[in-house]
Amino acid sequence: MKKQQISNYIYLFYLILSKKIMWIIKTGIIFSLISIIIGAFGAHALENTIADKIEVFKTGVQYQIFHALGLILIGILSKIFSVDLNTVAYLIIGGIILFSGSLYLISIFKTTSMGIVTPIGGTLFIIGWSVLLFRLSNF
Repeated sequence: MKKQQISNYIYLFYLILSKKIMWIIKTGIIFSLISIIIGAFGAHALENTIADKIEVFKTGVQYQIFHALGLILIGILSKIFSVDLNTVAYLIIGGIILFSGSLYLISIFKTTSMGIVTPIGGTLFIIGWSVLLFRLSNF
């Protein structure tokens, strides 16, 4: 490994550990952990309860893990490009809670009235990713 590559890895590690972006990265890690726990819990403990809504449940888990990983990436991009992406993170977090959360509630409690919340969460995802594109368009 070349000396430049090693210094690049050390710098990347420094960026990840920087306190300014850590809340976004930590939140992404926490949402990732929660999605794994919820997915496993749904596949085993709630198997009979969500049997008729398993695809809805899986969609909630998938969107949560994808956007949780997105939060980690957003935290890293925030530091690399020295740009404030807190608004993007808040939008994605709101999207996870409303989109995936409503799908979990629909699956477990069969509350179809929660279906009105799901598109709001999806809209927050769309706005969040659009704001990210806008904020990084200068680079």
